[in-house]
Amino acid sequence: MWAASCLASCCAACACEACRSVAGSISRRSARIAYCGLFALSLVVSWGLREVAAPLMESLPWINHFHKTPDREWFETDAVLRVSLGNFVFFTILAVVMIGIKDQKDPRDQLHHGGWMAKIVCWFIVVFLMFFVPNGIVSFYETISKFGSGLFLLVQVVLLLDFVHAWNENWVSKDEQFWYMALLIVSLVCYLATFSFTGVLFHWFTPSGHDCGLNTFFIVLTLILVFVFATVALHPKVNGSLLPASIISLYCTYLCYSGLSSEPRDYECNGLHNHSKVVSTGSLTLGLLTTVLSVVYSAVRAGSSTSLFSPPSSPRAGSEKPLLPFDKLDEQEDKKNDEAKPVSYSYTFFHLIFSLASMYSAMLLTGWSTSVGESGKLIDVGWPSVWVRIVTGWATAALFMWSLVAPLIFPDREF
Repeated sequence: MWAASCLASCCAACACEACRSVAGSISRRSARIAYCGLFALSLVVSWGLREVAAPLMESLPWINHFHKTPDREWFETDAVLRVSLGNFVFFTILAVVMIGIKDQKDPRDQLHHGGWMAKIVCWFIVVFLMFFVPNGIVSFYETISKFGSGLFLLVQVVLLLDFVHAWNENWVSKDEQFWYMALLIVSLVCYLATFSFTGVLFHWFTPSGHDCGLNTFFIVLTLILVFVFATVALHPKVNGSLLPASIISLYCTYLCYSGLSSEPRDYECNGLHNHSKVVSTGSLTLGLLTTVLSVVYSAVRAGSSTSLFSPPSSPRAGSEKPLLPFDKLDEQEDKKNDEAKPVSYSYTFFHLIFSLASMYSAMLLTGWSTSVGESGKLIDVGWPSVWVRIVTGWATAALFMWSLVAPLIFPDREF
């Protein structure tokens, strides 16, 4: 018994020391990735609690206070929502605290980049406290998460547009036939996938014998947008390319599928209800993967501007004589070192990305349907998620079209 207690104490001490070492090794440059790691940890905790926490939550009277005990699925999704709420509160507090930081001499700059052991402990405490809040607060958070998820999808769109345009410019700038052929091949593959995917959508979501005019409208409109993208991108007056148009076309088609697959299971035009288990698992995995990639890309992209930190180039030795004595030069260098360096990105916006991502990941893990009626059973609320994703697809199309025509409308501005 004594040996077991001693062994447990040693393991705990080693774990704490390991966490302290990892937290202490996080530098200014790696802080953004560390936040991504913390967000990834929240996804792992959410997924784990969704699988194992239901029996414990059923025994908590401030959670299970219904006349009839809800299904196990409700407790699973409630656990995910509470972890997501804690994650949202944690990053929102950081976003509020970081408002107005302009230079690295601000004490809050150290809070953003350092103190990782304390921040990890605070994160665990905040998430733990969320399991003691009333169900009404969690239900309200679930409601606003649908709108927050829509905002995060728009952020994904902006990041995607930034990525595809940068990708296209990088390959075109090489000015070699090999890269032009690569652009053409990738574009053709994306268009082939888009049209194949569209055929699958017609097969799954417009079954014969049913009036599925709404689904047909969504699919046909998406297909029309695909042709519009290509036509505008190839117009002589537009500085466009097939690569961004093809990738955005594929993404809009995916959003159309994502919206249609969120339709209620008993809806006659939803052809996925017969094998919803496999499809929902695939959609969940793909959604979480794109969420993590978007968060990581936004974190890296937000701090990619390093020109502000670049020291001025020094003159070559012997090329020019100093105009001031060496003591005056040293004094000026000390003053430059004392000057505060501006921050390279908005810390507030950076943390808001994680807040919105917390909402979106919760919706993915709960299937966008977590409301509870008087009977305690789940009520399918799929239509809000349908419209969120469909409208996001339309917003994607609008933003992409604007990125093509804006240089023509405002030639004096840089886009």
